[in-house]
Formats: sequence, C-alpha cells, structure tokens
Amino acid sequence: MSVLAGTLEVEASLEERLIDDCAEGNAGAWRRLHGQYYPVAAAFLRKLGVNERELEDATQEVFLQVHRYLPRFRHEAELSTWLYRICITQARRVRRRVRVTDALFRMLSLVPGEALVSSTPLSEASARLRIEKALAALPEGERSVFVLYEMEGLSGKRISEIVEIPEATVFRRLHYARRTFRETLAADAS
Repeated sequence: MSVLAGTLEVEASLEERLIDDCAEGNAGAWRRLHGQYYPVAAAFLRKLGVNERELEDATQEVFLQVHRYLPRFRHEAELSTWLYRICITQARRVRRRVRVTDALFRMLSLVPGEALVSSTPLSEASARLRIEKALAALPEGERSVFVLYEMEGLSGKRISEIVEIPEATVFRRLHYARRTFRETLAADAS
C-alpha cells in the first residue's frame, strides 16, 4: 500500500468517524464539521452566484440541511460531494428569490436601476463584476459544471457524481459554458 493510499484511507476513516459522531449528537463533532466545511460551502456558494448580502443566510441554510439529514448519510459518497449538492440546490433557491425580489422592486419602482450597479471603479471590483456577470449568463446546469471544474478544480468523474449526470454530459456542458463565458466577457469588454 502506498503512503498516499494509506493517508487517504486514514482521512476517509476520520471523516466517517466525524460524521458518525455528529449523527450521535456530539456537539464537539458538529463544531469541527462546521469549522472544516463552512469555508468550503461559503466559497462554493459565492462562486455559484450567491451575493455577499445573502451568503451568510445561504451558508447557514446549507448547514441546517446538513444537520437535518446527516443521520441518514449512507457513506456512499464523500461528505464534500453531498455538501456540494446541497450548495447547488441552495444557490438555486437564493438566485430565484433574489430575481423575484429584484423584479418586484423594479416593478414597484422602489429601487432605481442605477442603485443596483456598483459605482466603485476599482479594477478588482470591476473584474469581479465582469466574472459574476459572465457566470450569471450561464444556464444553471452549465454554471454548476463550470464552477466545479474551473473554480473548484474537481474532476469530471467527481462532478458527474455531484450533479448526477453522465461524465460525457459534464464535458459537453463544460464546453458550452466556456464558450458562453468567453463570449460574455468579450461582449462586456467592448
């Protein structure tokens, strides 16, 4: 057995024990799980388009779901795979709620259009806005695949497990997502 295989086996065993401890109601285990996976969930939600003002609530909702359903976790996949699935669902809910709220505000003329766009001319802020706009232009399925592959660095096989589609479909969606992403960035630059 190689050192890497042995290390991965130990990590899997420790994760399994942590999950079991959480399922048994161990508060210390819950704090460790939350501390370990909160930054992962928050970063992933941000990349999926959850804005900063919604991020804390969305991340907490993810962990409410984890707390509610962890005792039923069957250890058939890695905990992070399951967490990514929950984040994708939560990001979809948040984006839908934000779209509806923004549309209502616009219809009721409570928020002028200019107030929705940041006026700070910072290059980093401007780059972030361009990226967020390009990500927002992607259809939901393509966006999830794009973020998981390009930003999270996951393999096609792992993404296939997370979004529950064939691996070939992952790469087809990734191809179309990259094209749309580039076109949106190019259009925004001109």
